[in-house]
Amino acid sequence: MAEGLDFDKLVADYYAPLYQFAMSLTRDEAEACDLTQETFCVWAKKGHQLRDATKVKTWLFTTLHREFLGSRRRQTRFPHTDLESATEELPTISPTNVNQLDSAQLLDALAKLDEIYRAPVALFYLQDYSYNEIAEVLEIPLGTVKSRLTRGLARLYQLLNEKIKL
Repeated sequence: MAEGLDFDKLVADYYAPLYQFAMSLTRDEAEACDLTQETFCVWAKKGHQLRDATKVKTWLFTTLHREFLGSRRRQTRFPHTDLESATEELPTISPTNVNQLDSAQLLDALAKLDEIYRAPVALFYLQDYSYNEIAEVLEIPLGTVKSRLTRGLARLYQLLNEKIKL
């Protein structure tokens, strides 16, 4: 079992080569740091399962690579857009439409949003959470919070307009 390995020594021995590998994959300093840290987090959770302590280096590099591939898949499935660059796409609601809404209609429309959009919208507008707090609560990147808010608000706008037109 790999339980006898000292975590601090492991980090001291492998942080630099793992970081270099992550940099070669991502070409982004922050992303490489995140990948390297995530690799050590996975080690902290699952490293005790490694039976052969001589395979630690291979295990760490394989884990980093898998984390990289997983992050790329998530970025492909859930691309994020900076809120500042999407201001033209944000819905505008006229004052007459706002006056026609009540909170029950708004909550009903919010309940119809997909869960991935509902949670950030509810946390931001109903709980007054900041983007960073939402990212922490939902355990997603800050950019993803911003893009989900943008898309969620656009969908909420569509749902509310459908209600008003009825």
